[in-house]
Parts: sequence; C-alpha cells; structure tokens
Amino acid sequence: MPALPALAADLAVLQNGFSIRHERREALGTITRLYLDGSPQSGYVDVPSDQIVSIEHDDSLAPQPVVLQPVPTPGNTIDDFVNAASLKHGIDPDLIQSVIRAESGFNPKAVSRKGAKGLMQLMPATASKLGVANSLDPAANVDGGTQYLRELLERYNNDLVKALAAYNAGPERVEKYKGVPPYRETYAYISRIIADFNRKKLAQYAAAHPAAPRTAKRASKTSRAAAASNTLTTTPTTADAQQSASN
Repeated sequence: MPALPALAADLAVLQNGFSIRHERREALGTITRLYLDGSPQSGYVDVPSDQIVSIEHDDSLAPQPVVLQPVPTPGNTIDDFVNAASLKHGIDPDLIQSVIRAESGFNPKAVSRKGAKGLMQLMPATASKLGVANSLDPAANVDGGTQYLRELLERYNNDLVKALAAYNAGPERVEKYKGVPPYRETYAYISRIIADFNRKKLAQYAAAHPAAPRTAKRASKTSRAAAASNTLTTTPTTADAQQSASN
C-alpha cells in the first residue's frame, strides 16, 4: 500500500498518551509505519495500528498526559525504584523500564566511556542539574533519570520520539536538526525502546483478555512482527561516528 503523505507534519496520538511526530505514514497490515521525516531513507517507527487513537496536525493540542498504572509502596528493588519514580513524575513505569534496559541493561554500576553512570546513564552535568549526588545509587539515579525524561516530554509536547532522541543525543542536537539527529545510534536507541514498550503493552492486553484467545494470539503475533520490523534506518552520514550525549 502506498505511503500516506502527512500535510506538513502530523502527530500520531497513541493509547498510552504519547505522540509521535511524523512527515508521512504507511499502513502495513496490522502495523503503521511512521516516517520521522519526508525523505525516502527516513528513519521510521513501526507501531501496531490499533494503538493509534488519532492523527492530528502538529499545531494541535498536546495529547492527554500518560495514564499511570497502579503502583505499590516503594521498596528496595529496581522495580520499586521505578514505581516510586513513576508515581512522583507521572511517567508510565513500563517506559522507564524500557529506557533502563536500553541505557544500562539494568546494571546499576554501569559507566560509559563518556562518563554516563548508573541505571539511566546520567552524565555528570545532567546529574548535577537534577540534584543527583551519587549516580551509582539506583534509587537516586532512577528518580533523576525519570525527572529528566519528564522534563523532555514536557519540552516536546509529549512527543516521545523527540524526547528519547534528546535523552540519547542531547536536546541541543534535537534543536539543531529540528527533530531526531541523523545518527544511527540514536535511531536504533529510539527503536529499541519503543519496540520493548509496545511488546509490554501488547502482552498486558493479551493477559487481560484470556477469554479471547484468538485476539491474544493476534496481539502476540503483532508484537513479534513489530519487534522484528521496528528498526530505524538512516542514510549513512559522517555524524554516525559521533557518540551520543548520554553514552
């Protein structure tokens, strides 16, 4: 099926409350492919079509805030730290978990070559601005990283792709390129997080509808298809060799 052009730029508003800004989109069976800019080699994100609530013009009102899942009383595990940060900053805990998976693989002692530290890989300057004294303290790191993610979502009107791009490559690069910077690493980073987040939501949907096995099976199949095809691609550029701000 031919790609559907977006006039100027559109926002795909998702059931989870986030939006994805895109220049054009393409229906591929149960998947909708959202191209982040208008070029043929544009990076793209694949999302299950039934997760898209509406398509709005970029100058429309921002989508509704994220609807949080019920969270338990904070404790001393990574899940507890995530749930506490989720409740405090209004970010879906599944999204926080997906960011942690992409950033550190759940290693609280992770340190990158650039000096980013902890579960959510906070750079020293960012940690200082967020008031995080010890980035290797899991609770403080998750709280600070989630606060930073919330600030980026608010800055970009709940545009998840831009917020993740800024978390990975830095807001100054998102401003410079007026969107996702043309770095393979950043496109792959966004893709991994959205694919992981979508898998969790589809699994939750399947678990919540045990009386409809066919629907659950289709949801699982859709999740696998999305994960398999949810790869962002870009035209190779010299910028690909640059390291991200958070790594």
